[in-house]
Amino acid sequence: MPTPSAQYRAHFDFDIRFANGGGLSGTGFRLDLPGRDVSEDEIARLLVTHLGLALVDDVELRGLRIVEEQHRGSRGVAVDTVTVPDAATRVVDLSHPIRAGLVTYPGLPAPTITPHLTREDSRARYAPGTEFAMDVITMIGNTGTYLDSPYHRYAEGPDLAGLNLSTLVGLRAEVFHLEDAWDASRRGIRSTTLADRDVRGAGVLLHTGWDRWFGRPEYGTGAPFLTGEAAQWLIDAGAVLVGIDSLNIDDTESGGERPAHSLLLGAGVHVVEHLTNLGALPPHGARFTAAPPAVEGFGTFPVRAFAELPA
Repeated sequence: MPTPSAQYRAHFDFDIRFANGGGLSGTGFRLDLPGRDVSEDEIARLLVTHLGLALVDDVELRGLRIVEEQHRGSRGVAVDTVTVPDAATRVVDLSHPIRAGLVTYPGLPAPTITPHLTREDSRARYAPGTEFAMDVITMIGNTGTYLDSPYHRYAEGPDLAGLNLSTLVGLRAEVFHLEDAWDASRRGIRSTTLADRDVRGAGVLLHTGWDRWFGRPEYGTGAPFLTGEAAQWLIDAGAVLVGIDSLNIDDTESGGERPAHSLLLGAGVHVVEHLTNLGALPPHGARFTAAPPAVEGFGTFPVRAFAELPA
């Protein structure tokens, strides 16, 4: 199996002056690079391309550092993927395992797993040397990594059995690596953070890094979320699914309002919450799947979410 090559990013401050007057400055900027050996002039040109600027007269970079770091999807830098005809697919698991006693969301019941038929008892029912185990799991649909259907929010919306599989399987994934793009004072992910990508027909996956707290008390407070205006932007831009590796797609600390859920599910855009391992995916090039069982009259259920990449 080919080993993915190292990826590099530039960290710097900058001042840009325009030929027709005015300027633009930035601090603590980070930019994907096509390799380690990139000149300062090349980085300046990449910056202009990424920002989509015109009539630039001069670019000054300050405090430039080049570090080995996973790409975040800067414009102007090709995605480093391995393309091998008829190659096997590498699968990246993006789901939290479910176990008895798991607390997914504070205040919701944890699953219980009990035997219906033990292996020992089954021996009396089957031929010698043949045994089975059958177990019963009792859990709320909001357990582990799960998908919300429109029925979760709207009584007239499609339930799990009414979902179109083509909107759940093999979606082009646009992964936004945002773990260094927000802080405790600005937890909401806004449309301006997402607007440099074409997300039409895609599954949009928001990598915040909050999954590192999953199963711990820290997971329940201060979590990043998607703002309502960003949810509307994703709808207008044609996304078919939005996933996040955080406590909730909405801000659960702002009262009972749930604008992201209401807008996305009202528009038929699926929501997947409590993803994990999104840091293992490139910004582009993966295919995402998160299909629940076809349960009638049910709005949410765990999924085995995963991404497919060229091996």
